Amino acid sequence: MSKPATPPISDAESQVMERLWQRAPQTAEELAAELGTAQGWQTATVKTLLNRLLNKGAIAAAKDGRRFLYRPLLAREDWLGEQATGLLDRLFGGSLAPLVAQFSSQRRLKADDVAALKRLLQDYENPKEAKKP
Repeated sequence: MSKPATPPISDAESQVMERLWQRAPQTAEELAAELGTAQGWQTATVKTLLNRLLNKGAIAAAKDGRRFLYRPLLAREDWLGEQATGLLDRLFGGSLAPLVAQFSSQRRLKADDVAALKRLLQDYENPKEAKKP
């Protein structure tokens, strides 16, 4: 059985999620203090984004006295994977090689990037060797 699709998360909502993935649980006021400085958002904006994320099932809220503590339900790795797959599908027809070619034509690949790509290919071609300690 395949995993359920992650809910669509806007760029603004992803800023809230990033803060929760870094540290959870947090209150709306704590998030607003961080995001207000970084994004120039008011507390009301952060609360609106939190409400949207709650409705999408991406986060949970637990009552703590007169406030709520928010934590992510959506794993960052799952969201990143879906975002990467969506980008690959939309822009490159699901093919990875044109994506790498596009990046390498726009920016010179660093030696460590090339080495990492080679390791990925080796691990893909020899999965049993990749699992060895």
